[in-house]
Amino acid sequence: MPKISELQRYLIALGSNQRHPRHGPPTQVLRAALAAMAGEGLTVEAMSPIIASAPIGPSRRRYANAAAGVATTLDPPALLALLQTVETRFGRVRRGQRWGARTLDLDIVLWSGGLWHSKSLTIPHPRFRQRTFVLTPAASVAPDWRDPAGTCTIRHLHARLTRPAPVRRASPRRLHVGP
Repeated sequence: MPKISELQRYLIALGSNQRHPRHGPPTQVLRAALAAMAGEGLTVEAMSPIIASAPIGPSRRRYANAAAGVATTLDPPALLALLQTVETRFGRVRRGQRWGARTLDLDIVLWSGGLWHSKSLTIPHPRFRQRTFVLTPAASVAPDWRDPAGTCTIRHLHARLTRPAPVRRASPRRLHVGP
């Protein structure tokens, strides 16, 4: 696998909403996936708490989601290949259906090298800014990591997405009294 001469850091989003025959429920699948990633030579530097979230799309099962900070000398395409190998070992089958139920989903969200774009991979992850199930765990492990496509930190993006909307008051109607 292609390597970069210096250590690179990545923020990985983890998700599961299907039981695994050996590892058990989705929360245990995420813990086992983290161990599998470490077994593949990634240094897991931080792991967020696991949260539950509502599904997007056709899946009806709730997800277990987390984020991990990892370090490796792999370049982004090589890391993507490694993560997809781990997903396959956990029973993930790519059927072309977006947002379906899955045993394991591993996404590269951010990379210390900044931006990356190829046919098979875009970093930062194109939709991470709109997903609380990514930003909530990410804020616990990398709150000060800046979005390379903007100026905001993860903490700021999370606050923007989760703060309550202001209550809008109706404007008082002004009565026009004229001549």
